[in-house]
Amino acid sequence: MTRRPGFLVYGLLAAFVLGSTFPLYWSFLSGSRTQAEMSGGDPPLLPGGHFLDNAARVLDTVPFWKAMGNSLLVSGVTATSVVFFCTLAGFAFAKFSFRGRTPLLVFVIATMAVPTQLGVVPLFILMAKLGWAGTTWSVMVPWLVTAFGVFFMRQYLVDAVPDELVEAARMDGCSSFRTFLSVGLPAARPAAAILWLFTFMQVWTDFFWPLIALNSDNPTLQIALNQLQSGYFKDYSLVLAGTTLASIPLLVLFAFTGRQFVSGIMQGAVKG
Repeated sequence: MTRRPGFLVYGLLAAFVLGSTFPLYWSFLSGSRTQAEMSGGDPPLLPGGHFLDNAARVLDTVPFWKAMGNSLLVSGVTATSVVFFCTLAGFAFAKFSFRGRTPLLVFVIATMAVPTQLGVVPLFILMAKLGWAGTTWSVMVPWLVTAFGVFFMRQYLVDAVPDELVEAARMDGCSSFRTFLSVGLPAARPAAAILWLFTFMQVWTDFFWPLIALNSDNPTLQIALNQLQSGYFKDYSLVLAGTTLASIPLLVLFAFTGRQFVSGIMQGAVKG
């Protein structure tokens, strides 16, 4: 246990890091070239001097800032809602005894086997009848709680919160919701942080449902990037410059919250 990792471990980790970051670097590399340079063959391994020009073209071609604002709003609201409601439901399934708890949990888990594409048509009809088609409500409301999040938080809270602590809160006069706020929610912070990050990334990169629910005047970032390419001609330097710009918020998120997420995982892994 006290032996340090060897050269092989560090070599595999370095190869994994380089392999993970290379697609992003290649996007930046291609986005810093002109279309003529891209057509002449593979770009060299050093960036060119046209990234700012291509970025300016991206901003002129699509409503980039509006799309980024929509993506930040949709991703942030959805991730926060998923964490709260899934933690609430997971705490109920993990620590409360009520009739039909097991069949209901099985039903929630079974919904994960249903492809999202099967519900697209009725979901769009519902959004249209509510008057939300083409608005950000249509891409937020359907995903405010997820079956995976409920199952994930339930599995974590089963062992993270002792039954004696829940009983002590009840003896002190706490209601079920108060017990959740005072006992369940603080204990769930490590898992909730991971769920928030995964949900944010999933919603940020989602393309299928926003393509159906939104229009070109009110897009998310992924839909705006899709507008950079025409049907018969694709300016890859322009598309990859936009892709690089769209990746910056996620990189900033990891840069500022990576340490907190790792700390949360370690707190959840160590029993006190």
